[in-house]
Amino acid sequence: MSKKKKVAFYTLGCKLNYAESSIIADDMANKGYDVVGFDEKPDIFIVNTCSVTDFADRKNRKIIRKAKKINPESKIVVIGCYAQLKPEEISQIEGVDLVLGAGEKFNIDKYLLSVPEEKFISCEINDVSGFHSAYSSGDRTRSFLKIQTGCDYICTYCTIPKARGKSRSGTSEQIISNAKDIAGKGIKEIVLTGVNIGDYGKGIKENVDFLGLLQRLDNVAGIERIRISSIEPNLLTDEIIEFVADSRTVMPHFHIPLQSGSDKILKLMKRRYIREFYEQRVSKVKEIIPHACIGVDVITGFPGETDLEFEKTYDFINKLDVSYLHVFTFSERSGTPAYNMSMKVPMEIRRERNAQLTNLSLKKKYAFYSCFKGETRKVLVEKSKEKDIYTGFTDNYIKVKFTSYDNLENNIVDVNLMEIDEEYMMKGIITG
Repeated sequence: MSKKKKVAFYTLGCKLNYAESSIIADDMANKGYDVVGFDEKPDIFIVNTCSVTDFADRKNRKIIRKAKKINPESKIVVIGCYAQLKPEEISQIEGVDLVLGAGEKFNIDKYLLSVPEEKFISCEINDVSGFHSAYSSGDRTRSFLKIQTGCDYICTYCTIPKARGKSRSGTSEQIISNAKDIAGKGIKEIVLTGVNIGDYGKGIKENVDFLGLLQRLDNVAGIERIRISSIEPNLLTDEIIEFVADSRTVMPHFHIPLQSGSDKILKLMKRRYIREFYEQRVSKVKEIIPHACIGVDVITGFPGETDLEFEKTYDFINKLDVSYLHVFTFSERSGTPAYNMSMKVPMEIRRERNAQLTNLSLKKKYAFYSCFKGETRKVLVEKSKEKDIYTGFTDNYIKVKFTSYDNLENNIVDVNLMEIDEEYMMKGIITG
């Protein structure tokens, strides 16, 4: 390559997308491209998309249009879930040059070289059978490590199985090797990512499940913290909870998708548990690790969610000993069973319910944080955005803000937790 071409990435959606963007960027840098910022007029824009909601699709299109305004002469490559699910729609967006599906996105350079003057659309989900290891490396403090992708579940609202294919995993050797690379960069925290990480072990010959992988990662020198990004309640076993309680590295922080507190709606969603089972999982975590943080995913406005069913969800979550919510407004996705379901909830009611659950999340967060006032906990310090003001997270995922005149980025320090501020952060004072 006579002159280095500049390439920029814009990533939307989940942590898995960020890990994959990072590894693709590293690969392109190794092949002679100059990876630059999105506003630096690159020759090539790569937009890694999400398609979990209709809002995500709109944001994808907005970013594509923005890229063309930054450099009208650039080539625009679209990858990710939106590309896999709606390639023809994307190909009609002015300025798009290349649309690559899940099986092709790790070979962007090949397609750029072979079809430089025309659009190329690849969208065969059946071709998605391999596993490409990946981890993010742009943050000095933490890295998202991909351990699994795809999903064999058939939740009626979800497009992920179509976008990413069947559940498959990286070998433990691959993942441990990546973890060692991450440790070698001085990064203290790893976040394990995937589509359904509790399903780890599918697609590999070795007899290692998610618990076995955690046990192996626990022994990687240089890694101080490991977080489980999200795990299905039916895959969160007693043995995993007990291991986390005694682990050197795995943090007391679980994110357990619920989606609805109504058994009727859970059945319509084809989730693999009922609310009683979910409650048992939360109780088990709190019994073994009382200080654990528990996050919850919940969808509001699913077809058939009457006022009564929503009240069941609200009351159920209100009584649960959980720490915060991620609230999603139901969005019809073409190609899913939920798309054609009757008893649709009007959008204004979906939004009202979202607001109620968002307020409940703040209430839960405040109550959880309040339990630790006056305690001293270890905080992994992030890069300072204000002079002498640092933030970071405790082991149990309390966001802390404190003053220091020393550069503490990427250090783990003891902080006494004092009070909750208006931004729902804990103000703290360094001790020791």
